[in-house]
Amino acid sequence: MDREYIKAKLLTLPNEPGSYQMKDRNGEIIYVGKAKNLHARVNQYFTGAHDFKTTKMVSNIEDFDFIVTRTEKEALVLEINLIKKYRPKYNIQFIDNSSYPYIKLTREEYPRLMIARDMRKDKKARYFGPFPDAAAARTTQKVLQSLYPFRRCSQLQPKVCLYYHMGQCLGPCEYEIEKGTYERMASQVTKFMNGDTKEVENDLKEKMYRASENLEFEKAAEYKNMIDSIRSVVSDAQNVEKDNRGSRDVFAWHADKGYMAITGFLVRNGVILNKEFTLRPLYGDAEDEFVSFLIQYYQEHPAARELVLPYDLDAGALQEVIDMPVFQPQRGYKVRLIEMCQENAKKQLELKFASVERQDTITDRAVAELGELADHAMNRVELFDNSHISGTFTVAACVVYEDGLPVRNEYRLFRLHTGNSDVDSMKEAVYRRYFRLLKDSGRMPDGLIVDGGWTQIEAAKEILDSLGLSDTIRLLGLVKDDHHNTRALMNTDGELFEIDKNSGLFFLLTRMQDEVHRVAISYHRRLRAKAQTKSVLDDIEGIGPKRKRLLLKTFKNFTGLKAASLEDLEAVVPKEAARNVYEALHQDEESNESDED
Repeated sequence: MDREYIKAKLLTLPNEPGSYQMKDRNGEIIYVGKAKNLHARVNQYFTGAHDFKTTKMVSNIEDFDFIVTRTEKEALVLEINLIKKYRPKYNIQFIDNSSYPYIKLTREEYPRLMIARDMRKDKKARYFGPFPDAAAARTTQKVLQSLYPFRRCSQLQPKVCLYYHMGQCLGPCEYEIEKGTYERMASQVTKFMNGDTKEVENDLKEKMYRASENLEFEKAAEYKNMIDSIRSVVSDAQNVEKDNRGSRDVFAWHADKGYMAITGFLVRNGVILNKEFTLRPLYGDAEDEFVSFLIQYYQEHPAARELVLPYDLDAGALQEVIDMPVFQPQRGYKVRLIEMCQENAKKQLELKFASVERQDTITDRAVAELGELADHAMNRVELFDNSHISGTFTVAACVVYEDGLPVRNEYRLFRLHTGNSDVDSMKEAVYRRYFRLLKDSGRMPDGLIVDGGWTQIEAAKEILDSLGLSDTIRLLGLVKDDHHNTRALMNTDGELFEIDKNSGLFFLLTRMQDEVHRVAISYHRRLRAKAQTKSVLDDIEGIGPKRKRLLLKTFKNFTGLKAASLEDLEAVVPKEAARNVYEALHQDEESNESDED
């Protein structure tokens, strides 16, 4: 860091609100913040003592930019937009893109009950939830589908399917449905999801007793299982205030020792349906980071009827940005909800802090040790690995690690030329990766590690030399022992650096090696399964392009298709075609059975 340059630039900062962006030596934005007073806030980073985490971030700052706004609200909105655009590694972000699952009841002519995560795609549909996890949503969906025969197929088929014969679909593809039937079922689903299940349970009990009296014990058992499922779904919820109606989200935080825990309760009809928890290193002001997190959160999730926050939080700018009422109670049961949130955040931080801090320390030391061995900064490292079977479906994977942690959204997969040797495969993958980065002015890594010894190092070095990157990217190779475990690192001069098997660097390299191998193998298997499915289905009578796409969409892959029963297949394609598919996929098994006979 050029201290004199930074010091001179700090003097130019105005005493006005705005957003500031910290940059590293590559010009990458690593932290975005907002301030009521840019001059005062940014200067705080470069004066006085900080904890380890903030000191680490500041040591990586080589430059900064700022944008002046008219109001604090504008600064807050700008901050969130920049975080969303650049995904700075030091910002507390809501990075879980898989939002909470909901039960979705469509408003089509013939409605369907589905699992949905994005409520913005179909605003006309009815949504119930959110659910604690996908398994809870699927369980509830299964119970509702067994009770209410909504349409099951995504597109109407020429004839009724297996679900119609099971009594789980009214068969609108073939039969006329009485007007108002679906609306009555939708009303019953709404009552069910609001916790009013007595009527349904009583009806099922009556059917269960009637089946028992008629000695239909299997049917009676089915009704009993449905009653148990309903009770399980209802009992999953945690009651907070039985006489409280409506929906509200309650969020609070606890910060200590450079970390921040944020906990949120999603309360619907007086019941906690879910608890959101996040634990992150803290680099800025705790209140600012908490507000930033909330805005990001509600960009991904639907708003509740109200948002309940701690009384001592300055929520003025937040209230202007979030489109829902914000309450900061001083008394009553809402205060108790806040206290529950804060206590949960504190306990989670206390429970996890020791292990997280220890793991971070080990990882930081491992990254530093790797840099010492390479005699070069190794904060951002990429690893390559190949996978093939007898030269077919040859693929390569590139995984990216930053500060010892995987950056999965930057992984890359390569389908390589068939028949390549391992050395040629490495050359092709490395060339394609870094030629593209050069072409797109992408971010180059500090180091490249190949999963192999001298031959692989030579192959990668030849490509880096041809692209003029040998001085920019430090190249190392993983050397294995007789048990295929990492033993040492080798540089481009052939020097070996033995790795202590008790060191953090050994475990870091092992994790990286396992990860790149996993990614390469997974990609290779997907290509094989896809090719296998294609060749089998193309030769089956009665299966054309349309039915092939439908089968693959329904059963996901060849493994799922082969595991399907004849009844499952008949629910997707006509009986004769389904039988042809089933026999083609299981002919080897039938042949084996004949041999055994």
